[in-house]
Amino acid sequence: MTTTRTRVTRTLLTAGVVAGPLYVAVGLAQAFTREGFDLTRHQWSLLANGELGWIQVANFLVAALATGAAAVGMHRAGGSPWASRLIAVYALSLVGAAVFKADPAMGFPAGTPEGPGVISAGGMLHLLCGLIGFVAVGAACFVVARRFGPLYSRVTGVLFLLGFAAVAIGAGAVWANLAFTAAILLIWTWLAVVSLHYRRTV
Repeated sequence: MTTTRTRVTRTLLTAGVVAGPLYVAVGLAQAFTREGFDLTRHQWSLLANGELGWIQVANFLVAALATGAAAVGMHRAGGSPWASRLIAVYALSLVGAAVFKADPAMGFPAGTPEGPGVISAGGMLHLLCGLIGFVAVGAACFVVARRFGPLYSRVTGVLFLLGFAAVAIGAGAVWANLAFTAAILLIWTWLAVVSLHYRRTV
């Protein structure tokens, strides 16, 4: 018999399953329609700028809510408390990324000068939120590996952190930006797979 607690837990974990696909779909829709945006040169955070920047801000917030729900769902499903906490930190970092927008750079939005531009206090906080959140979710991969998909989770954690390191040191290089984009797709896929696993065990 399915209890109310079970239904709630499954709903929370379903949010974790759809968080990534929804975030990626909205991000790509903007990437292919916003004037001047180039997936090989621009990070998705830049989409929060300009007249339509509210779409990416909302995308961050919805992804944060869904990720936070997944963290609670994993805890309720008997997952590692530390994994749940680390994923919750990632969710909070997405809220920070929405509140503190990345500074316009690399010619985006249209009319912005080329180059990295000047980093404002808000832009610095955006970077700090990203650093904290990415390290947290990367660490969560290794914690989850103790109970689910040891090889898959560890490989995901390593590749994700390498992708983050690449964009941090790549100075806007195409290879670094593409590596980071691949890392983002990888971590959202991991969250969906893990959320689905725990949903099935409830």
